[in-house]
Order: sequence, then structure tokens, then C-alpha cells
Amino acid sequence: MMNNADAVVIEGLHVRRGRHVVFDGLSLSIPRGQVIGLLGPSGCGKTTLMRSIVGVQRIKDGTVQVLGAPAGSRRLRSRVAYGTQGSAVYTDLTVRENLRYFASVLGAPRADVDRVMAQVGLDEHANQAVDDLSGGQLNRVSLGAALLGSPELVVLDEPTVGLDPVLRAELWALFREIADAGTTMLVSSHVMDEAQRCDRLLLMRDGRIIADTTPAQLLAETGQKDAEAAFLALIEHDADAHSRTTRRSRREQDR
Repeated sequence: MMNNADAVVIEGLHVRRGRHVVFDGLSLSIPRGQVIGLLGPSGCGKTTLMRSIVGVQRIKDGTVQVLGAPAGSRRLRSRVAYGTQGSAVYTDLTVRENLRYFASVLGAPRADVDRVMAQVGLDEHANQAVDDLSGGQLNRVSLGAALLGSPELVVLDEPTVGLDPVLRAELWALFREIADAGTTMLVSSHVMDEAQRCDRLLLMRDGRIIADTTPAQLLAETGQKDAEAAFLALIEHDADAHSRTTRRSRREQDR
């Protein structure tokens, strides 16, 4: 059941893609006003989960409540922002032209363009063509577009992929500033060292949440010194538990 402290509540989510079962009864909740890291290897279901939250994924069963409404509801269109993998802006337009266009599509105030340019540090590049920007600056334009209209939940699918460590650190610092201002940031990544920059971690494997924890708790519970080693320890533990469950199920079937 959803309460005012939750940005997202998912119960019994079932998703199939063709013959492949992505989620088989997934349940979780995401608190408001935090940086939530959705981490796990490629193909574990991160993108499908994000698509379910923003309401663009067809689901077989279960419920996805976002900010008190069903995912994808019309009333959420200005309250939830989604940044897909890769750039979603027009490279032949300037930074300002891109943001003005997206502001008009969203019905956001025109003044929002200057606000988000300042927020993501692109003031000096306002009249520069996006095609001439660096990779990190390009990602900032996409983030700026997502922040138009002051959404309450921002969902970003691997926004730091392909960036060098310095640019990744700059973007994560920006995510922190946005969350500190009250916006919930759900950010996916397969780079495990980014876990330390989150308030809370959802670690996924094979369509399941194998840990819902904090960075400090993750290290303490696994006895490891870094997030990558901790995640590998969790995978090993999860595999052993899954194997024991499978053997027990087979024995019960053979009786």
C-alpha cells in the first residue's frame, strides 16, 4: 500500500517479452526525495523496470503506483520525467533551442529554460549547437530537458554510460543537488562504483531484486570493501540459495 513517503510502489509485477519472463511477481517501493541507484549487469531487467514505472511498458499483471496514481496516468505527465539511454535531443539545434522546444511540448514555463540551463551548468553553452558539445555536456542537455517543469520523479536509464570518471562524478554530484531540492532521482547503472553515490540501492539480477539496501549496509552485510566485490558476493549467495530452493522443490515433486 502506498503512503506519502513513497514515490513508487510496485506489487506483484509480471512482465513478459515474447516467451521470456522478465518479472515474475516483482514487488518494491521507492521513497521520495532520494537518489536511488538501480544497479545490476546488462540484461537484468533495469530498463524494463524503468519503463514500467514511467508507464510505457506493457505489463501482464500487478500494479505500479507512481506518486499516488497508476503509472502512465495523464496526471503524471508533468510530474514524471524519463531519460532514455542515449541522447534524446536534436544535435542540429542549440542548447537553448532544444530546451525551448521541449518546454513547449511539455507546456512548461518559458522561464524554465534559463532555470534548467543554470541548474545543469550550461549557461555558457546556451547558443552552442548540441553537435559541438562534449559527451558530458550532451548528457547535461538531456538532463536539462528532463528537468523542465520541475518533475517530482526523474527516471534516468544509464545516463553516465560511456563517460570518463570525472564527467560521471560531475553528473552524480548534480543528481545529488537535484535530490536535495526534493526531487526523487531513480538512476540505473551497471558501473558498481556508482553505488556509493546513492542514498539507497536496488541491486538486480535476472529480473529479481537481490538487495534493497544502503551503500553502508551493503558493505557491512557482505564484509567487502567495495561495491563491486559486495555485489559479486551477493550474486554467489543468491545462486546458492536458488540452487537449494530448486533441489528442495524437486525433492517435494518426487515424493
